[in-house]
Amino acid sequence: MLNFIWIFFFLSAFATAAFKLLVLGDTQVFSELMNAMFSLSKTAFEISLGLSGLLALWLGIMKIGEHSGFIDLLTKALNPLFSRLMPEIPKDHPALGAMVMNIAANMLGLDNAATPMGIKAMQEMQTLNPHPERASDAQILFLVINTSSVTLFPVTIFAYRAQLGAANPTDVFIPILIATYMSTLTGLLAVAAVQKINLLDKVVMAYLGGITILVGGILAYFAGLDQAEMLKQSALVSHVILFGLVVSFIAAAAYKGLNAYELFVEGAKHGFQTAITIIPYLVAMLVAFGVCRASGALELITDGVRLLVNAAGIDNRFIDGLPTALMKPFSGSGARAMMIDTMQTHGADSFAGRLASVVQGSTETTFYVLAVYFGAVNIKQIRHAAACGIVADLGGIVTAILVTYWFFG
Repeated sequence: MLNFIWIFFFLSAFATAAFKLLVLGDTQVFSELMNAMFSLSKTAFEISLGLSGLLALWLGIMKIGEHSGFIDLLTKALNPLFSRLMPEIPKDHPALGAMVMNIAANMLGLDNAATPMGIKAMQEMQTLNPHPERASDAQILFLVINTSSVTLFPVTIFAYRAQLGAANPTDVFIPILIATYMSTLTGLLAVAAVQKINLLDKVVMAYLGGITILVGGILAYFAGLDQAEMLKQSALVSHVILFGLVVSFIAAAAYKGLNAYELFVEGAKHGFQTAITIIPYLVAMLVAFGVCRASGALELITDGVRLLVNAAGIDNRFIDGLPTALMKPFSGSGARAMMIDTMQTHGADSFAGRLASVVQGSTETTFYVLAVYFGAVNIKQIRHAAACGIVADLGGIVTAILVTYWFFG
């Protein structure tokens, strides 16, 4: 899918530029395309290099959190919920442990740890699947929860925002938390409706009710503030929570007698390697998206949408953040490139820049997760997995737009 999207950007850019040259007589358009290619390839390298320090910092902290027992703690906390949502999986089956560890790793932003655990969970569930080529109910529910991406610590988004000049890179933390919660809740409700899962079970209600009360409390608190105070309080809460997590990870490591410094260095080394690794991917997507923008092809699409939105009498500022939202279900790297381009074009602290950041943190790449997780166990009949995943994406994206208007509009 990413290959088709990448090719589409270049072909649409060429077709639009050719029309401008041959029909409109614009002799500068191809020069603008080449300038975009060269400047954006340089920009992608500079962004990746600038991220090395930030990624080293946060992945070092995450390594401490991983070894200090926070994933194990989350695993124990979530096991009772998943044993009821997926009754076909026997109690204490290895699938439950792998599944909860995957979701816990996602919550803490440990993407590299999350994927192997997710594949392991799929493989364990496949041993219980009576129809090996057909996705089971448990596999579908797990995948949809995974694609809705419950993220408590969106480290990479903070890093990109800091690199691109945001005055307060973490000011999107509370909006992301609200959007990712709604994405997950929407996905769960969609799957429950199809699979007739009993969400009125006492344990399930306790979990969902507790989380909903927490998010509702956050909403109620911020609803009582004017916008200036809301931004101030949101920044304060974000800083306290995030730094509190950092201190908690370090304190837990010290309590367990672990060498927190060496763990940090080990994780930081991986952060630097990650920054170098993403250079070719970032160059590929930023250049492709950049030539699409330079040719005017992107403007044609957004202007068409803006025309419809204006006709309906709706505020049209969200349209500049739509490229990230439209790309997100298909490609994480593509959506990341769109987010970066939006922040570069409009500013990291612009409405569009903040919206793209919140959208990026609200949900996962549904079709990528489908391909990787189901491909790992050779499942060909995915049943309602894609439809429910897209519903979860939609819930997250719509919430991201609404909450960005609320906080920053």
